[in-house]
Amino acid sequence: MFDFSIVTRWFHELLVSFLPVGAAVFLECVLIGLFLLLLYALLACAMIFMERKVCAAYQCRLGPNRVGPWGVFQVFADVLKMLTKEIIEIRHADRFLYNLAPYIVVVASVLAFSCLPINKGMEILDFHVGVFFLMAASSIGVVGVLLAGWSSNNKYSLIGAMRSGAQMISYELSIGLSILTIVVLTDTMQFSEIVAQQADCWFIFKGHVPACIAFVIYLIAGNAETNRGPFDLPEAESELTAGDHTEYSGMHFGLFYVAEFVNLFIVAGMAATLFLGGWMPLHIPGLDGFNAAMDWIPGFVWFFGKAFFVVFLLMWMKWTFPRLRVDQILNLEWKYLVPIGLANMLLMAVVVVFRWHF
Repeated sequence: MFDFSIVTRWFHELLVSFLPVGAAVFLECVLIGLFLLLLYALLACAMIFMERKVCAAYQCRLGPNRVGPWGVFQVFADVLKMLTKEIIEIRHADRFLYNLAPYIVVVASVLAFSCLPINKGMEILDFHVGVFFLMAASSIGVVGVLLAGWSSNNKYSLIGAMRSGAQMISYELSIGLSILTIVVLTDTMQFSEIVAQQADCWFIFKGHVPACIAFVIYLIAGNAETNRGPFDLPEAESELTAGDHTEYSGMHFGLFYVAEFVNLFIVAGMAATLFLGGWMPLHIPGLDGFNAAMDWIPGFVWFFGKAFFVVFLLMWMKWTFPRLRVDQILNLEWKYLVPIGLANMLLMAVVVVFRWHF
């Protein structure tokens, strides 16, 4: 498996050879930031195109098929169109908070996105409390949603923001319990170490029943956390027009739209990292030839393949089940997922203490 830190170390030594250390580090930070934003934008476009195609398949349609081969340039055409749209100022709205809200949502999404370990030696943010940082960074997005609903001076927006805030804060608890179940198994909160411990077997197999239960709870709670069907009540178009971003137009609306899809990828990427081995190839004990062949596949190919597989599962869930009511969404969380998650975490602790895992 190729270690990308070899490339980053060589590039750092190259810059230090003709620049002061401070200037070299600053230039590296700028380049990493630009790379992160470019990858963020490309993933958003890929996710939007995938959503349209998956939706069309479930509804027996073709989806985008006119602009470019197989309609791949339709998303870029829509982005260009949205960039030319006017950003309308709402009368009697709190203009500062109204304009600030979409950027808070995007910043929270970028911070969480930077925690994903894409390849060996290619972790942008990787430290000992990575799990805590991810949970804290992803929680900032709730603030942007609530500000957007309150500052728009629109009852639909306010109701959608209140629904979204209650739903996102509630389901963060189940996500946290699912992640802590894996932390109990690994005894670490560093994502690179969590991936490294899956070299011989992925945790969804290694952790027995508790890991499988945590995986299912994580998928359900992750779908609700990103406000996607069947948990998309905060922006139910039949009731609230578009929810908390009803009054937004132009690129401000585009920022909310992009952040929603990248948040979906972040949920899928964390599921791939915690349960499916992240960038680690599939290794089967005893099959050395098979394991050696799997090691030839680059780590980022494994990571993105697993992440998009989980994305497909989440989209499958959205386009299969009907929308739930508000009381059903909160009952599912507080009466079922939280108690099951707590019991499952205790069960994982028992499995670890008695060494019943592989």
